[in-house]
Amino acid sequence: MSKDKDKPNVVFFFTDDQRFDTIAALGNDEVETPNMDRLVNGGTAFTQAHIPCGTSPAVCMPSRAMLHTGRSLFHIKGAGEQISEDHTTLGESFRQADYETFGTGKWHNGRGSYHRSFSKGDEIFFGGMADHWNVPAYHYDPSGQYDETRPVVESPYSSNEVRQRECDHIRAGKHSSELVRDAALNFLDRQDEKPFLLYISSLAPHDPRTMPEKYREMYDPADVRLPPNFMGGHPFNNGHLHVRDEELAGFPRTPEETRRHIAEYYAMITHLDAQLGQVMDKIKEEGKGENTFFVLAGDNGLALGRHGLFGKQNCYDHSVRVPLVFAGPGIGEGERRDQLVYLYDIFPTLCELTGVDQPRSVEGKSLVDAIDDPQEEVRDSLYFAYTDKQRAVRSRGYKLIEYVVDGQHNMTQLFDLKEDPWELDNLADDPQYGDLLAELREEMFEMREEWDDLETEWGETFWRGYG
Repeated sequence: MSKDKDKPNVVFFFTDDQRFDTIAALGNDEVETPNMDRLVNGGTAFTQAHIPCGTSPAVCMPSRAMLHTGRSLFHIKGAGEQISEDHTTLGESFRQADYETFGTGKWHNGRGSYHRSFSKGDEIFFGGMADHWNVPAYHYDPSGQYDETRPVVESPYSSNEVRQRECDHIRAGKHSSELVRDAALNFLDRQDEKPFLLYISSLAPHDPRTMPEKYREMYDPADVRLPPNFMGGHPFNNGHLHVRDEELAGFPRTPEETRRHIAEYYAMITHLDAQLGQVMDKIKEEGKGENTFFVLAGDNGLALGRHGLFGKQNCYDHSVRVPLVFAGPGIGEGERRDQLVYLYDIFPTLCELTGVDQPRSVEGKSLVDAIDDPQEEVRDSLYFAYTDKQRAVRSRGYKLIEYVVDGQHNMTQLFDLKEDPWELDNLADDPQYGDLLAELREEMFEMREEWDDLETEWGETFWRGYG
C-alpha cells in the first residue's frame, strides 16, 4: 500500500443552528438521532464546546470563518464576504498535504476562500439561508468564478411566513439535507485512491424549518416539553430583541407556538440525521471506516423560547454552546470530555490527528491530548462577545455577562452554571458574590486585551459605553 493510502481520511459533518443539547445519546430523550448517536457512542464528545459568539447578527458567518482559519473572533480578516488570504484555511492545509478536498453545502465565507480550500465540490451554497426545497446552489467551477447557479423554481417555501403545515404536498425540488448528502455520496462513488477531506455543511436545521412529512409527523408539538427557562419575553433590552430571528415567533412568546417551533426543529434534525447515516454507511461499505476520522459539529446554538429569545444573538449557553464529536482510529469510544473548548480548536486537532502540518496562522488548541486524557487541561476560561452590545466571560464554573445598549451599560448578569445550568438566577446583586463579581470583571478586562477586543469598532463602542 502506498504512503498516500495510509493517510487517514476525514469526514466533517457541520450543521447549521444545531444547539448542543439536541442529540439523544447526549441526554435529550425527545429527539431521535440514531446516526449522531452512533458517532457519540463510537467516539469522544466534548460537552462544553463553544463559539465566542459573533460580530454580526448572522453569527454563523464569523463562526465558520473561525472554524476554517483556526483563529479567534477578532483575529479573522474577511469573516464575511471573503476570508483573507493571510489565513491558511483548513481545506487549503489538507490540499497542500496532497489530500483531495471536497466541499458541499453552506459556505457563507466567499467564493475565493472556498475555491482555494477545495479541489472538488458540488451543490455549493454561498449564502446564509435558503428555501430548503430550492437551494440556489452551484456545481463546482474550476475557474472559481461561480457565475451561474443551478436552476431555481419558485416555491411556496421561499417565504419564512409559509409553514410546512400549510403546504404539505408541494415540493419544488430536493431537500437541502438530501442535496448535500447526494453530493457527498457521488464524490465517494468517484473518489480515487488519494486520501480525502470530505466537508459536508448542511443547511439544516436552520429555518425555514421544513422537512418531509414523515419526519414532521414524528413530533407532536403537544408532547414537546418546554425548557425551564422558557419565557414570554426577554426580561430586559439586550440590544437586539427584534433582529430577524426574533421575529419568527409572536410577542409575547406562547407555549403553543414555542412547542411547534421546537417540534419542527427536532424534525429537521432527525431528517438531517438520516442523511448523515447514509454517508457513514457508505464509508463503512467501502471499507474505509477503519481509516477515517469523523467530526460532527455545529456553527452555533439557537434559543427557541429560552429566555424569551428565538435566535442566537446572545451569550447564553443555548446560543454559544455547540455539539462537537470526534470518532475514528485511536479515539476512545463512548467517551465524554468537559474541558472548555472552542469550535476553532477543530482545525489544529485534525492537523495533529492526520499528520498534516498546522499553519502558523492557526491560534486554536489541539484537543488530541484531551481526547486521550480526560484530565488534560485545555483552557480555564472563555471569552464571548456579541457585536457592540454584549461581553461575557466563563470561568470557575460561573458566567458573567455585561450589556451595553444605546451607549449605556444597562445590565450585569452572574450565573452559577453548576447550580443553575439554565441561567435563571442572576447573582450579580447578591452581596456575597461581590468579590467574585469583581474578580470576573478583572478577568474580562484581561481577556479583552488578549483578544484585541479594544482594537475593533465593536469593542471600542462597547467598552466606551461600559465606562
